[in-house]
Amino acid sequence: MHESAEPSQPWYHAGLRFRCTGCGRCCTGDPGYVWVNQAEIDAMAQTLGMTPEAFEKAYVRTVGRRRSLREMADGDCVFYDRPTARCRVYAVRPRQCRSWPFWSSNVRTPEAWQHTCEACPGAGQGPGVSLDEIEERRGTIQI
Repeated sequence: MHESAEPSQPWYHAGLRFRCTGCGRCCTGDPGYVWVNQAEIDAMAQTLGMTPEAFEKAYVRTVGRRRSLREMADGDCVFYDRPTARCRVYAVRPRQCRSWPFWSSNVRTPEAWQHTCEACPGAGQGPGVSLDEIEERRGTIQI
C-alpha cells in the first residue's frame, strides 16, 4: 500500500493499514495533551452524569488558551482504566483520540508513519484505510 504518489497526492494516496489492538499505548505513558473543546467536554460530562462545570473542575486543565484532559501522575489519561484496559468515555472520546493514528505528524512522511508503526502495534496492520478516511481523520485536529 505504499506506491509512489503523484505530486498532487500525498505519499499515502493508496491508503494505510490500521486496526486498533486495544493495547492502550495511545492512552498511557509519557505526559502530553488531549485537547478538548466545549462540545467534547459537554458530551463527556453528560456520559459521566456531571455538569460541564464539575467535569472541567475535575478533569480539565488550561494550557495557555487551550484546554486539555488531565493526566494521572504516571502520564496515563485520566479516563484510561488500567484494570479493564478501556477508556471510561470511549463512546464520546475527544476527536484527538478518534483520529489516532492519522494525525498530521504521524503521516507527514513515510518515516514518520514507520515510527508510528513501531510505537503502535495496530498501525501498519489490519485492513486498509482509504485516503479519504485518512484525510478526514487527519483534518480533525493538527498534531
